[in-house]
Amino acid sequence: MRSKTFLRHSLRPTIVTIVAIAAPAAMADSFTSIPFANPKLIGESSPNILSPELIETPVATGATRVENPTDLTDFYGYDNDGTLLPAPGALPSTAKKIEATKTEPDKNTYLVMQGLRGADAHYNYGTHFLFQGHESGLGDRGYLTRINLDANAQHRVTILATTDVNGVAIPTLDGSTWYPWSDRLLFTSEGSGPGGGIWQATASYPSIVQDISGVMGRGSYEGIQADSDGNLWIVEDAGGKAGTVAPHAKQPNSFVYRFIPNNRHNLIAGGKLQVLQVKSKAHDGAIVFHANAADSDILSQDMKDLHSYGNVFDTRWITIHNTDIDGNTPFNANALAKAAGGTPLKRPENGQFQPGTEFRTFVFDETGDTNLLTEAKDHGGFGAVLILKQSSPSANTGKLSLLYKSDAVHSSFDNVTFISRNKVAFVEDAGDTLHAQRNELDSGYILDMRADYSNASIEPVRFLAEGRDASATLDSQFGGMSGFQNEGDNEITGIHVSDGDPTPNGLLGAKIPHLFQQNWRMFYTQQHGDNVTWEILPKENGEHHEGRDDFDDER
Repeated sequence: MRSKTFLRHSLRPTIVTIVAIAAPAAMADSFTSIPFANPKLIGESSPNILSPELIETPVATGATRVENPTDLTDFYGYDNDGTLLPAPGALPSTAKKIEATKTEPDKNTYLVMQGLRGADAHYNYGTHFLFQGHESGLGDRGYLTRINLDANAQHRVTILATTDVNGVAIPTLDGSTWYPWSDRLLFTSEGSGPGGGIWQATASYPSIVQDISGVMGRGSYEGIQADSDGNLWIVEDAGGKAGTVAPHAKQPNSFVYRFIPNNRHNLIAGGKLQVLQVKSKAHDGAIVFHANAADSDILSQDMKDLHSYGNVFDTRWITIHNTDIDGNTPFNANALAKAAGGTPLKRPENGQFQPGTEFRTFVFDETGDTNLLTEAKDHGGFGAVLILKQSSPSANTGKLSLLYKSDAVHSSFDNVTFISRNKVAFVEDAGDTLHAQRNELDSGYILDMRADYSNASIEPVRFLAEGRDASATLDSQFGGMSGFQNEGDNEITGIHVSDGDPTPNGLLGAKIPHLFQQNWRMFYTQQHGDNVTWEILPKENGEHHEGRDDFDDER
């Protein structure tokens, strides 16, 4: 029985002794590839398949009752506007929802901290926590949750906040990260058009949440990571217009940003927002956005060059907003990026710094068109993985190149995490349309930063073939019916490897990950359907063992 000891509240994290998982070093980043994805079959659910070296265990499910229900939700993955499953024989209609709106817990952020309280002031919540924003919700309302990994079922999930400090409802959220200098979680929202932005929140309960879009702008922000200088790298996921000549492809309409703060300890103090510009190889100038000319961007030589192996492009950062000059009124970052000559990309959703490079190598993906019929197959239509290298994280110039050009089988990469120095995991978010077109559900892949993927015989390793739970199977059959609000099929999101270190030394990319060893843990969320968040464990050693972690950078 866990003792109900009162814990002193503290906003600042404290390094603690944490749980370690022992695993053979040889298998920590080497998995047997799964030969096939799970098929999408009408009316049939299927289990997740992992590489034989791996197992998974749920840490929370959508039906997990939160310890502090609100008017918005009583459950981790469902709002309060319906039952968790439809009544027998119920069919969607515009008159009444047949099931609750699913909130889709998204990006995971794992932290090891002391002194965090919850709704029960006398309960010991432990020291291991998984934080998430929720990507969908009733009336586009989101909220913050904390999975208390050491807690019992009654205290397993805590709602940290549903509104900001001004009482404004939190929007649906996508990405998240921990910013150690200000002791704040950062959450991104794709919003609608320029309605997205960035919110900062304390890890405490109740969380103090602030909209900081007056500093960093509004945009369809998703991926966010900090470098060792305290800069924030923000990846935008803004869908573009369909072409006329290329009606199944979308105009590149998203940008990569870097925010340079005036004060790392107080992001509200302002700073500079910059956009990445890439120099063209096809003409004398930069690769830029062309308004009202979707086809000319979709099928441009520039897009083909960007998605061709062997090309290396010069890059530079352009300042598009400076709070010292422009003030702190929220602004449309996407519009400013276009006006300044930023380089548009094919939905670059997430990125991470390669460990061991001192934050000089940033790896990010493009999701692409999520349509097997895309006319832009040679122009990033299926997405890609790109590498940006600089002499330092704050350098003004760099070099951009292609690591992997996605294809119909390995497509629509979204979330990303490094599992070792050179191996990086990407997971698909193909969506119902592409699932049906290729008769395959999503997969998770491992890429090797040292591999030459221009050699067609070298392929990514599939370590996860996601299945489809019964709830998602049912939702898939309701998809497209009038009045039905939930998405069908499951989606892999929030793939995350971390040792939970809340200090600057624990920034993702600061240490070499040793997966399943020395306190490094791996999580992901099977979004939609039952909304299950999983921990992946080594099959040979699926038990936790007490271990000491002083967060030594040499690990």
